[in-house]
Amino acid sequence: MELNLIEILKVIFLGIVEGITEWLPISSTGHMLLVDQFLQLNTSDAFKEMFFVVIQLGAILAVVVIFWRKMLPLQLENRHKQIVKKETDSVWVNVTVNKPLLKKETLSIWLKVVIACIPGAIVTILFDDFIDAHLRTPVVIAAALIVYGIAFILVETWNKKRTPRINKLSDITYQTALLIGLFQVLSIIPGTSRSGATIIGALLIGVSRVAAAEFTFFLAVPVMFGLSAIKILKFGLAFTSTELLILVIGMAVAFVVSILVIKFLMNFIKKHDFKAFGWYRIVLGIIVLLYFAIA
Repeated sequence: MELNLIEILKVIFLGIVEGITEWLPISSTGHMLLVDQFLQLNTSDAFKEMFFVVIQLGAILAVVVIFWRKMLPLQLENRHKQIVKKETDSVWVNVTVNKPLLKKETLSIWLKVVIACIPGAIVTILFDDFIDAHLRTPVVIAAALIVYGIAFILVETWNKKRTPRINKLSDITYQTALLIGLFQVLSIIPGTSRSGATIIGALLIGVSRVAAAEFTFFLAVPVMFGLSAIKILKFGLAFTSTELLILVIGMAVAFVVSILVIKFLMNFIKKHDFKAFGWYRIVLGIIVLLYFAIA
């Protein structure tokens, strides 16, 4: 395949779509598959199937960059010591010693993330091939967009009458993490949205929007690395130079766009609920159904 200007522009556009939709609860995979119906990359079907998953690593890297202080379980603690320069002198020298410090709270969060990943990992390993073969269709994507769009509106309406019982990321228990992980299993259906399923589940359990979003960011890191590894191994490591360049461009664009979108989302949910995303999903799902019914 020849990577001309048109193909590069397609990859850039897909990277923008990925960067925007990965963190907003509107389904990045669903949008990527829908865009592919109208703006197809000139690659093999096997490469595209892998590309639509692995491009998400660019978006994941954005989360790591923004939240690395929260996500890193180790930090260097600066300690000052005073030592004698010479035994015969009364001169003291200040020395800064960097000592590794284990952040138990962060380590606990990662253990909860591992527990939350288990249900999704089991279901993905068992049904990934079936999903790729039968559920990656415009009708399934549209239906999932509409169903979970309605779910967002209903859950947020119900939440107006409740006060979240979990307001901080560190307050999420192991049991709550497992329940959120069970909700995340729903995201294996294209059009559902991994972040959307996770956030809906967290809101139902009584987690605040900010804490739910932050847990989603943590959860995305191992999930997407795991899914990407599965897809790459299935595709094989024999990338052509063109295919490798497509991956690099797509991931780089997704990374830059994700930085902006994550900052927008964290500011947005401090003042607004998720209903706007629910309405967007419903409208898009109806448009997709109408288009493919007429086409």
